[in-house]
Amino acid sequence: MDSMLSELPGRMPLADGAETGLKIVVVGGFGVGKTTLVRSVSEIRPLNTEEVMTQAGAGVDDPAGLTTKTTTTVAFDFGRISLNDRMVLYLFGAPGQERFWFLWDRLFSGTLGAVVLVDTRRMSESWYAIDRLEHHRTPFVVAVNRFDDDVSAFSLAEIRQALSLAEHVPLIDCDARVRSSGKNVLITLVDHLYELAMARELTP
Repeated sequence: MDSMLSELPGRMPLADGAETGLKIVVVGGFGVGKTTLVRSVSEIRPLNTEEVMTQAGAGVDDPAGLTTKTTTTVAFDFGRISLNDRMVLYLFGAPGQERFWFLWDRLFSGTLGAVVLVDTRRMSESWYAIDRLEHHRTPFVVAVNRFDDDVSAFSLAEIRQALSLAEHVPLIDCDARVRSSGKNVLITLVDHLYELAMARELTP
């Protein structure tokens, strides 16, 4: 499947023979880059439910450290990537604010796997996403979205320890703005799902 994702063209229509849809959810804290990731990798014009942030959100959403953020997702983002003529990944980006967390459990229904995006400037906001995925027993990978103004330079080993991630959970760096980087995140997830499936088959 690596080569399928690596060779994907730009925007394109869904193949007539497509018959298998695989649901992937992108989760993480407020302002971590979920909408950006879905937008950068989607082969179609993504569906975004973004609204301009207003004074009404003051005291409700915590924009600390997000000086350039002016919009926020209020339902979910949706994008699509075709693995081949018959198999398609459907990407759902979940809203990050605590007041929208009630939507997550429904988004997780029928999900094949998930990507947890992490911003090291606000790392504690990733714990809820990891906890909910573990609760649902949904396989996931963790991608650290490195922001230009992030001077912390935490290593992946330090981030794994801070998040109490098990060794079998893949943890990688990414730049959600860059399509090739986003595709690498999805390749990592697909590989992880394949390895888990093979391990289950080999278990007596």
